[in-house]
Amino acid sequence: MQKKEEIAPSGITEFGGKLPLEADAPEQQRRVALADWIANPKNPLTARVLVNRIWHYHFGTGLVETPSDFGLNGARPTHPELLDWLADEFMARGWRIKELQRLIVTSATYRQSGQPNAEALKIDAGSRLLWRFPPRRLEAEPLRDTMLAVSGKLDLRMGGPGFDLFEPNDNYVKVYVTKKEYGPGEFRRMIYQNKPRVQLDDVFGAFDCPDAGQIAPRRTSSTTPLQALNLLNSPFALQQAGFLAARLEQDAGADSAAQVDRAFRLAFGRAPTPEESAAAVALIREHGLPVFCRALFNANEFITLF
Repeated sequence: MQKKEEIAPSGITEFGGKLPLEADAPEQQRRVALADWIANPKNPLTARVLVNRIWHYHFGTGLVETPSDFGLNGARPTHPELLDWLADEFMARGWRIKELQRLIVTSATYRQSGQPNAEALKIDAGSRLLWRFPPRRLEAEPLRDTMLAVSGKLDLRMGGPGFDLFEPNDNYVKVYVTKKEYGPGEFRRMIYQNKPRVQLDDVFGAFDCPDAGQIAPRRTSSTTPLQALNLLNSPFALQQAGFLAARLEQDAGADSAAQVDRAFRLAFGRAPTPEESAAAVALIREHGLPVFCRALFNANEFITLF
């Protein structure tokens, strides 16, 4: 508690952070100097970390698989030259994230197929060397948004107040009860959900959705029976299956084969094979169109990026 000598504002000297500031520099100048140091082209760490994080969002795993640790305890990059080149391009293009996104998604690496290869799987089962697009399950938010998009109910309006996935209550202590009925107010993208800390909704909380009570630089991807049960029997899944069935009847009429073709194009972006079409038509005739729609939502091809 004893006061000693005054410390002037500066950065970490070991990392070249000696900032040109007077001891009495106002806060605005301190913040600008810190930002200039962090984004200095001679400091490649910032660009490398950000580039790796964006790569992580596109491929499921970054070139460095520990996105918050580039130190000695972190993982080594699988493609160090590529990481450095992307960081250099990112800075040269004015730190524009959209340009970096375009550069990645138009690359041959991103656009390649996710089909497996027996010999390559023996060497690199996790596709860390990027010999194919690494398949991965959709995260909770895009999974919910995709269901809404396929059923035709996704509200793409931007901005404005968010929505709540829990029943409103005026208790002295907030009680979180997941909604059982959903309307247009809940059909916006999940990024607009009012997310309480340490509380997950009953449906998509099972898909490793962070609870907002702690940081989650890299999400886990578990496989549990509750996930399948939620996509099959939850009120949200049943409702969206009904909406999708109504959309198929409107788009394709009463012909079951046409409904199946339209459903596959909406859900998978492709036409069904003859075997798939025959099995789907038989399912519709025996159990009804909504059951077929529920089966689509539970298909591995629907919830996985290939």
